[in-house]
Amino acid sequence: MVLTDGSSALVRLLDADDRAAVDELHRSLPPDDRYRRFFSVSATGPRMIADVVVADDVTAVGAFAGGRLLGVAHFRREPPGTDPEVAMAVAHPAQHRGVGSLLLEHLVAAAVEQGVTRLTATVLAANHDMLRVFHDSGIPLRTVPDGTEIGVELLLDRPDEDYPQAVLERGALADVASLSPVLAPRSVVVVGAGRRPDSVGRIVLRSIGAGGFTGPVHVVSRHAATVEGHPAVPTVAGLPEGVDLAVLCVPAAAVPEVAEECGRRGVRALLVITAGITSDPGHAAALASAVERYGMRMVGPNCLGLVDTDPAVALQATFGRPVTAGEVGVAAQSGGVVIAVTAELDRLGLGASTVVSTGDSVDVNADDMLLWWAQDGRTSAAVLYVESLRRPRMFAALARRLARRMPVLTVRSGSSEAGRLAAASHSAGSATPRVVRDALFAQAGVVAVDELTELPGLLALLCRQPLPAGPRVAVLSNAGGAGVLAADACVRAGLDIANPGPATRAELTALLPATAAVGDPVDTTATVPAAVFARALELLLADPGVDAVLALGASTGAGDPLGEVAPVVAAGPGKPVVLVRLGQPEAVTLPPGLHAGDLAAPAFAEPAAAARALAAAVRRESWLRRPSVAAPAPQGVDPAGARAVVARALAERDEGGWLDPTATGELAAAAGLPAVATTVVHSAEAAVRRWRAIGGPVAVKADVPGVLHKRRAGGVATGLDSRREVGRAVREFRERFGRGLRGVVVQPMVADGVELLLGVTVDPLCGPLLTLGLGGSSTDLVDDRTHCLVPATLADLDDLLDGLHAAPGLLDGGGPGLRTAVRDVACRLAWLAQELPEIAEAEINPLTVGDGGAVAVDVRIRVAHAAPAQDPWLRRLPL
Repeated sequence: MVLTDGSSALVRLLDADDRAAVDELHRSLPPDDRYRRFFSVSATGPRMIADVVVADDVTAVGAFAGGRLLGVAHFRREPPGTDPEVAMAVAHPAQHRGVGSLLLEHLVAAAVEQGVTRLTATVLAANHDMLRVFHDSGIPLRTVPDGTEIGVELLLDRPDEDYPQAVLERGALADVASLSPVLAPRSVVVVGAGRRPDSVGRIVLRSIGAGGFTGPVHVVSRHAATVEGHPAVPTVAGLPEGVDLAVLCVPAAAVPEVAEECGRRGVRALLVITAGITSDPGHAAALASAVERYGMRMVGPNCLGLVDTDPAVALQATFGRPVTAGEVGVAAQSGGVVIAVTAELDRLGLGASTVVSTGDSVDVNADDMLLWWAQDGRTSAAVLYVESLRRPRMFAALARRLARRMPVLTVRSGSSEAGRLAAASHSAGSATPRVVRDALFAQAGVVAVDELTELPGLLALLCRQPLPAGPRVAVLSNAGGAGVLAADACVRAGLDIANPGPATRAELTALLPATAAVGDPVDTTATVPAAVFARALELLLADPGVDAVLALGASTGAGDPLGEVAPVVAAGPGKPVVLVRLGQPEAVTLPPGLHAGDLAAPAFAEPAAAARALAAAVRRESWLRRPSVAAPAPQGVDPAGARAVVARALAERDEGGWLDPTATGELAAAAGLPAVATTVVHSAEAAVRRWRAIGGPVAVKADVPGVLHKRRAGGVATGLDSRREVGRAVREFRERFGRGLRGVVVQPMVADGVELLLGVTVDPLCGPLLTLGLGGSSTDLVDDRTHCLVPATLADLDDLLDGLHAAPGLLDGGGPGLRTAVRDVACRLAWLAQELPEIAEAEINPLTVGDGGAVAVDVRIRVAHAAPAQDPWLRRLPL
C-alpha cells in the first residue's frame, strides 16, 4: 500500500509468527500513546496484547515497512448477535502517514468477507487522531458519548457512496506522492549504459541529456569512467545518496539483482526498460520482491520509457523520439502507440505534458496516471491505451473523476470473441470482453475510438473547440456534392442536420448568389470570396437552432473559401466549428503557434472523420450533463428468501447449473420480478386441469434438463385452448424428449406487446452486466443489444433503454409507463446479481411490455459457487 508521504507498506493478515513484532510495537509506545490505546499508562496492557492479537479467534492486520511493524488493527470474532470490537495501535514514528486509515480499510474488508455487519470501538474523547480515522473513513457510523469515552459503531451493512469516494481521495493523495520520484525525480541514474553508442542505455542517457533534465544525472557502467559526458561508477553501491529514479537497461537476468542494489542504496523508483522479465516467473518474482521490500515504485518492465515536459523537471528518459512540451497526457502499454500518438501531438502543436510507456504494467499503470493528471495542473486531455485492466471498477471510478475535468480518450485494443457461439444464453453470447469494456468506458465518460488515426482529430477538436450543446449540425460548403456527402456522414455518425431558421435563411439569401442553397446543407456556390464564406459561417453559428457547424471548402480559382474563418471561430458564440479542406494531404491539421486554451477549428481531409469527431464531442457533452443519480433499490424484495433458494439449489447440486422452473419462480418472486403465473405438472391430465383453472388459452413448455432454447428444440406450444390441444402437446413432448422430460410448464397466454430480452451476466472483474435486446422470435434474427454495468445510475439505465439501433424509441409509443416498467425489471434483475454473487447468469426472454406493464414470460437463472469477492475499493499496489 502507498502511505500519504509517498512511501509504501505491506499490509497483511497477522498470525502467531508475528507475535514478537506485535509485542515490540506495543511496548515501544510512548506513555501518551499507551494511555490513548489502553486508557492507562500501565505496562500491563502492552505485555498482554500480543497474545490477544495473534489468537486463533482474532482477525488482525498489520502494516510493515522495511520488515518493521508500523501498526496493527484487530477484532475478535464473536458469536452471532455480538458485534466485534476494533482496536488499533500505530507506532509513534509512523503516525500521521495514513497507516491507521489503511489498516481500518483492510480490517473492514476482512470483516465484510466474514459476514460481519457492524464493528464497534471505544475511544477516549481526547484521542482525536483515532476519532478522525473513524470519521474520515467514509463508513456510515454512530457515536455515543459516555463521559471521557466515546462509543463508535461502524455500520458495514449500510453501503454509502461516501466510503468509496473517501478511499479514492485518500488513495489519490498517497499515490501522487509516491509517483513524484517517478515523474518528477530530483536526480536520475542510468544503469547499463553500454559500450556501444547504439545501445538502449546510451540512447536513453543521450535523451535525458538532450532534454535538459534539471537534476543531477548519474551513470552506472563497468566499462568506462565517463559515459556521454557523465561520470560513471562501476556499481549501484557507488552512487551518492538521494537518487530518486533508476533507469535499468541491463539484461533481464541482471534486473532483479540491480533492483535489489537500488533498494539498498535508497533509490525510490525504477524505470525498467528491459524486456523478457515477466515471461520468466523467477525473474518476475525476484523483481517484485525487491520493489516491495524497499517500497519503490516501478514503471515497466518492457517499456519505451517516460517523459515529463514540465520545465521544472524536463525529463526525457526514453529511447523513443523526443517529445514536445504541451498539454496532453499519454499512457500506453504499447511503445508503438506512444510513438504514434506523440508524433501526431507534435505535428498538431498540442504536445504532451507527461508520457509513460507502462509496458507490462507490473506496478505503475493507467490508474496511477489518471490520478497524476488530475493534479499536475498542466494536462488538459488524457490518452490511454490499456490492453488489460486488473481493477476495472477502480479504473472506472478514477476515469470518471478525471473525465469530469478533461477529455479522457482511449484506443480499443483487440478482444477475444471466444466462447460466444458456445454461450448458453443470448445475454452471455453478447457479453464479450469488448462489450464489457465498452460499457465500462461509456459509463466512466471515456471516449473510445477504434483506430489510432481517429485520435488526432478528436484531440484537436476537444482541446481547441467548445463542446456542442446538442447534435444539430449545420453543414456549410462551397461544393454542393461534397456538402451532401458531409451531411450523409453526419447522419451516419448519429448527428442531426440543422435547418437554419427563417431569419438566418433570409440573411443567407441576401448574402449569397442567387444560385446558392440556404437549406440543409448550405451551398454557397464555388465562386464566393473567403470573406463571404466566413460571414455565412458567422450567421449559422448565431442561429439558435444550430449546435455546431461543419464547414467544407474546396479551393478554386477564386481562392480558398476557408481562408478567413479563423477570426469567426475565435469569436464564436461557444459553438464548435470543424473544417473539411478537400485535397488536404494530412488527415487533420491545426493552425500553428497556438497555446493551450486558444480556440481554433481543426481542418480534416474528409467529412466522415470530421463528423465522427463531432459525434464524439456530442456524446461527451451529453455525458457531462448526465445526473449521477444511483438507480433506486427495488421495493418489495426478499433477500433472505432469495438466498435460501440459491443455497438449496447448490446443496442439491454442488456444481450448480440452471434452476428448475419451480426454483426459478421462487427466486423471481423474491426479487419481485413480474413473472407470469407458472405451474409445473407431470401428466397430460394435470395440464388439462391447470388449463381449466386458468380459464383461457395457455402455453405449455417442456422442462428438459440441458434444453435451454425450448422453442428451437420443439418444446413450446402456445395458444392452446381445449382439452384436446393441451393433451396432444404433452403427449408430443413425451414422444420427443422421452425420459428426459422432467415436467411440463403451464402458463396463461400473455397479451401482445413489445417483446424484449433482458439479461444479466457476471464478468469476473467488472461484475454484473445488464443486457437489453429485442426478444421473442426477433432475438435470433436481429443481433442488436445494449449493455451497462451494475451498479448503474438512472442515466445508465436510460441509455440502456434508448440504445437499440434497430428500434429507436421502441418504448416511447406507450408513454412513460412502459419505460418505467422495463427500468423496474432491469433494477430487480441487477439487484439479484448484486445480492447473490452465486447467480452466474439470468435471462428474461421474452419480457412482454404492453398496456398492462411488463410481464416476464420466460425466466432462466443459472447458479454456481462464487469465488470470494474482493473489495473493489480496497487500496493495493499491483505487486
